[in-house]
Amino acid sequence: MKEIEIKSTLQVYDSFDELPKDIQQLMQKSMAIRDKAYAPYSEFLVGAALLLENGEVVLGNNQENACYPSGLCAERTAIYYAGANYPDVPVLIMALTAKSLKHQLVTPTPPCGACRQSIAEYELKQNKPITIYFMGETGKVVKSSSLSNLLPLIFDNSYL
Repeated sequence: MKEIEIKSTLQVYDSFDELPKDIQQLMQKSMAIRDKAYAPYSEFLVGAALLLENGEVVLGNNQENACYPSGLCAERTAIYYAGANYPDVPVLIMALTAKSLKHQLVTPTPPCGACRQSIAEYELKQNKPITIYFMGETGKVVKSSSLSNLLPLIFDNSYL
C-alpha cells in the first residue's frame, strides 16, 4: 500500500474590503443577484457572477422547486448560461456569495459537489483555470486559482 497526500492552496481575505476593486465590483453583482434568488424552501440564497474573457458578466442565482431536486444552483445556472450564449468564450473568474434568511452566514461557502463537477467540465473544455472567489453574507472571502483546488480528483472524459 502507498499513501498519497493531496494539498490545496487557497488565499483568504479577511473581508470584502481587502479584495481588489475589480473583484469587489464582481462580488457586488453576485450579491445583488443573490438577493433575487428563488429559495422559498431552504431560505438559502446564492448568487454567482462570472467574468468572461470578452468582458461580459453573466449572472445566476439558485432556483428552487417543491419537487426536489428539480431546482438548480446559482453556479450551474450561470455557467450553463455562459456555455449556451458564449460557447467559445472562456470563463475567467467566478464570484459567489451565499446568505441564509434564518441566520447570519459569515462562513465562506464553496460550491456544492455537483457545481464543482460542472465547473470542472468548463475548465477542461476551455483548457484554462477559472479563479473562484466565495464568501458568506459577510466576513472572510476565499480565493481558489482553479477548481482543481476544490475538487482535486476530478472525474473527466478520460475515464469514459
